[in-house]
Amino acid sequence: MKDENSDAEAEYDLFGNLIEPLRDRRGRPSFSKSKENQDFVAVRSAAGWTHKMISAAIGCDEKTLRKHFSRELSEGALIVEGDCLDVLYRKVRQGHAPSVRQLREAIGGVAPQAPRNRPEQPDEDEDDAGRVGKKEQRLQDAQDVPDDWGDIDRRRQH
Repeated sequence: MKDENSDAEAEYDLFGNLIEPLRDRRGRPSFSKSKENQDFVAVRSAAGWTHKMISAAIGCDEKTLRKHFSRELSEGALIVEGDCLDVLYRKVRQGHAPSVRQLREAIGGVAPQAPRNRPEQPDEDEDDAGRVGKKEQRLQDAQDVPDDWGDIDRRRQH
């Protein structure tokens, strides 16, 4: 009995031509996003490459690049700098002395400084007690009755 799924015999169409599987798919080939592609785009974006240059290098359309890699395109410099700091930190943990200096330099400008003891300054509240703000001044002016107010009120009653 002949097996229907055997690969031994080739199949032929109605005209006697050998049936071959489709070699090329119709339409645009699908694009697959990978970690390597993400890193590639982030580094090129951080280096200042244009979208056109990156899409040509990666082999996709600019629209596909923006669709799949919008985060890498907008925040590429942050991603690359964060990766560099991670590598430096790993080397510091291993005891690599030059990396310690580089990491301290990189973090020195970014990290907030520790609070310092400052000599006590006189309270500014005592100086501000005599001054009145704009809104408070307007409220006080609204409470003051003008001298000619009686004339206006008298005309309204008659």
